[in-house]
Amino acid sequence: MEPIQDQIRELLAGHRIVLFMKGTRLAPECGFSSSVVDILDDLVDEYETVNVLASPSMRDGIKAFSDWPTIPQLYVDGKFVGGADIVKEMAAQGELAGMLGGATAPAVIPTIALSERAASTIKEMLKDAAPDEGFLRLEVSAQFHYGLFLGGRERGDVEVSSNGVTILLDRVSARRADGMRIDYVESAAGAGFKIENPNEPPKVRSLRVEEMRAMQEAGEEFELLDVRTEEERNTAAIAGSHLLDEVGKEFVRRLPIDAKLVFYCHHGMRSRAAAEHFLREGYTNVWNLEGGIDAWSLRVDPSVPRY
Repeated sequence: MEPIQDQIRELLAGHRIVLFMKGTRLAPECGFSSSVVDILDDLVDEYETVNVLASPSMRDGIKAFSDWPTIPQLYVDGKFVGGADIVKEMAAQGELAGMLGGATAPAVIPTIALSERAASTIKEMLKDAAPDEGFLRLEVSAQFHYGLFLGGRERGDVEVSSNGVTILLDRVSARRADGMRIDYVESAAGAGFKIENPNEPPKVRSLRVEEMRAMQEAGEEFELLDVRTEEERNTAAIAGSHLLDEVGKEFVRRLPIDAKLVFYCHHGMRSRAAAEHFLREGYTNVWNLEGGIDAWSLRVDPSVPRY
């Protein structure tokens, strides 16, 4: 435990404000962490965050260090302030602003690009709106779920314009929307808005078995990880894969965080859960083989036994 305690002390010595949280500043992974991030972002421009989900030793270590059982935890000037409820109470009473330096941080004015087609579609939607409701409101949640709807101005809004359309955002959504592109597309599944946001955290991506075969034939480098049991693997396996036992996990931990990792199981469910786990540990190029080894046997390599 002592090395992690030393690491915590170094973090607190190197940064005036440190938030130990679940997720990152742009993408909190629990409501309590998200609420503290929102408070801090309104009060200060710069602070350090530590994602405890990426390090079980840090998650346990900070709880022991502060003698506080929950996450998030806020430290200022090396001293423990409290968790989410205490931070909220101090913010409401104005005490936190004084501790952090007083002034509310200026709102981020994001750059948002509406395509011509998206803009014309929105303008058509706005034609019959009441004058005080004739704006596009954009919301971006902590999980990067998007809300696009017609509405009016609200106190504290951030306002931007693109292709003749006024877009209104709350301060937190504005921070998460910088660099966003919005298009309107039609496909066999229907028509709708397509959003590209460079601030989104990495996600587990889906890989079809035919695509993986093409990757193999092209000589593309990737690590294929089998999350099934050893008994299943003795029944059937995809050549070149690593069993994700303790040895396999140690193998993955020695890889660069941007190494391409493809996880597979019997039908694709267990492997998605494993892929999500390694994504939380900080790996950024994570894929799930949809349909698992069963789909591989059916559609790519019938020599692999089905079971």
